Amino acid sequence: MAVYKESSSNTWRVVYRLTDWTGEQKQSSKRGFATKREALAWEREQLQKAQSDLNMTFEAFFELYSRDMKTRLRKNTWQTKEHIINTKIMPYFGKKRMSDIAAKDIIQWQNEMMNLQGKDGKPLSATYLKTLHNQVSAIFNHAVRFYDLRNNPAAKAGSIGKKEAKDMLFWTKDEYLKFADSMMDKPVSFYAFEMLYWCGIRMGELLALTPADFDFIKSSVTISKSYQRIDKEDIVTEPKTPKGNRIITMPDFLCQQMQEYIHSLYGCKPTDRIFPITKSYLHHEMDRGSKEQGIKRIRVHDIRHSHVSLLIDMGFSAVAIADRVGHESIDITFRYAHMFPTKQTEMAQKLEIERGES
Repeated sequence: MAVYKESSSNTWRVVYRLTDWTGEQKQSSKRGFATKREALAWEREQLQKAQSDLNMTFEAFFELYSRDMKTRLRKNTWQTKEHIINTKIMPYFGKKRMSDIAAKDIIQWQNEMMNLQGKDGKPLSATYLKTLHNQVSAIFNHAVRFYDLRNNPAAKAGSIGKKEAKDMLFWTKDEYLKFADSMMDKPVSFYAFEMLYWCGIRMGELLALTPADFDFIKSSVTISKSYQRIDKEDIVTEPKTPKGNRIITMPDFLCQQMQEYIHSLYGCKPTDRIFPITKSYLHHEMDRGSKEQGIKRIRVHDIRHSHVSLLIDMGFSAVAIADRVGHESIDITFRYAHMFPTKQTEMAQKLEIERGES
């Protein structure tokens, strides 16, 4: 690398050569540094990145992390991660060197996050705090696994928050049916919420549905994709998890409803989206229906919880429910354990009988 002063602009320029992953040497440059010191500092940072030297700053390492991980994650997942890192993590650790960040620094940052207030003036939720810590830990894990950082200070400091909030909101069947009455004036809204409630699909899965996904002879719908609107662009990806690829059998009434709805869509092609609406539209409709019926306002995603709750009440096992909603059965058991009827009394009674017969 070399540093030059450009007389025309009275600024400094760095010219550097790097060998890429194919072994090819490339030359590039960066202009506009106000001082030679700034130019040399940037040059040193680039050399450290090229050599994977963990004396680089957290900010510089995040560039490497982005290069390694961005193409491996769904676009909306990466955008969420990037926003969290840039707004909640980078301001604190950005200029610190990776090799200098210790567990005590993580603890100080955690304390700041726990004292931070959101736009509503309330502390950050326990679930969000857990997410923040996970993002920090993921970056240091990457540095340990692939760039020979000695240890992960975030793991050493321990986590904050918790994975799921204790209170899981959902609608009973009666509450949902009241809400559905308010959607009858808008067919697209009514049928969208019918699919969400009676099939337990995710919002992105709903918005990706096309006529080709339905088999009305078998009364089934195939879930194989998810829709997102990102940066004014329609993005269709695979479902959130591998288990998300599934075929759901619909009750007969829903099968008939969807057949009628699709037939009502003039000029709808087999690969056209049958719900050309947005997430914000669904949120607005949730506000409207909840207020009109005087029922509690839940999130759109909570309709999925409502479906699971209904299936539990009907006596289905965690394994059967997991197959339908695209989860691992252990996740269903963990998340909804408090909803499953307890077997403890039955166990105690049988143990009492067993002892009496001995």
